[in-house]
Amino acid sequence: MTPPGDTGVGVAGRLPRSGEASGSTAPRRRVPVTPGGWARPAWPRPSAFPFTAPTWPGAVPRSPARRRLGVDYDTDWARRYAARLARVVVTEAATRPLVAAVARPDVTGLDRIAALHGPAIFAANHASHLDTPLLLSVLPEPWRHRLVVAGAADYFFDTRLKAMAFALVLNVVPIERRRIDRASVNRLAGLVGEGWSLLIYPEGGRSPHGWGQPHTAGAAWLASRTGRPLVPVHVAGTRRILPRSATRIRPGRTDVTFGRPLHPGDEDPRVLAARLEQAVAVLADEAASDWWSATRRAAARRTPALTGPTAAAAWRRAWALGPPSGEERPPPWPDSRGAGGR
Repeated sequence: MTPPGDTGVGVAGRLPRSGEASGSTAPRRRVPVTPGGWARPAWPRPSAFPFTAPTWPGAVPRSPARRRLGVDYDTDWARRYAARLARVVVTEAATRPLVAAVARPDVTGLDRIAALHGPAIFAANHASHLDTPLLLSVLPEPWRHRLVVAGAADYFFDTRLKAMAFALVLNVVPIERRRIDRASVNRLAGLVGEGWSLLIYPEGGRSPHGWGQPHTAGAAWLASRTGRPLVPVHVAGTRRILPRSATRIRPGRTDVTFGRPLHPGDEDPRVLAARLEQAVAVLADEAASDWWSATRRAAARRTPALTGPTAAAAWRRAWALGPPSGEERPPPWPDSRGAGGR
């Protein structure tokens, strides 16, 4: 029986369920009713914030996104104590034994840098990816474990994995090689000022054919700015072991020749760059012949250029350079009779 005044409608307009007494006192869930129908919870859509990035006001200028690879990759972590300790272990336990087994380096000219103290800028020719591990393995202390390597930002720092690997194992610092970049130069100059020595390749990259390439003035400019000596270095034989675009290593012999340091003065960096290129050419002549013959040709200004016989045909340049791989040593350039070229 329905009590007086009860219309049979439950609390908040709810009709009683079948089998339920109209006067039941059991708690009932109150569901709000709107004139337009049942109200739905306002859940955020997956395509809206916070599931996606927030929108940017159109009237506020957006700051440029910070690049984290290439020339902007931060390598400061690779010069902290833990990374330096790991690099020493890798260099002494892995890099040096492997290079000694694969490249069998013959090092000359260490007496020319015996009196050198403090950081220096080592400038070498570049024909193979083996050049850097080879030089790191033959450099004496204290430069070996306090050396940074200038590496192409577009090659060694194009992915995060490569950037971390080269920064940790070889202490490579990214530089811009296709154009003049003041930030790259300032970074290298700052590291030299902090007591780090530098290994740089003035040719700007590996030789595509085996002969030397014209030098840029970057190494000379750094030496002039920092006041540190510039050490010419010539590396021979690495192209035969690991030529450009090679997929395998062919063990062989290599020669590393250190020259006398060039101390920058008030001269123009381009003049110092020309002196450096000539010094590396003399070292190449010395490695191909002997010290006495190379010295005589240098005094007579008949040292062969690093770029090879420019007047010869392409086949003769390739023949004079020798095969790109194998155990055979290249024919001497210039010949042992002291001629200025072939």
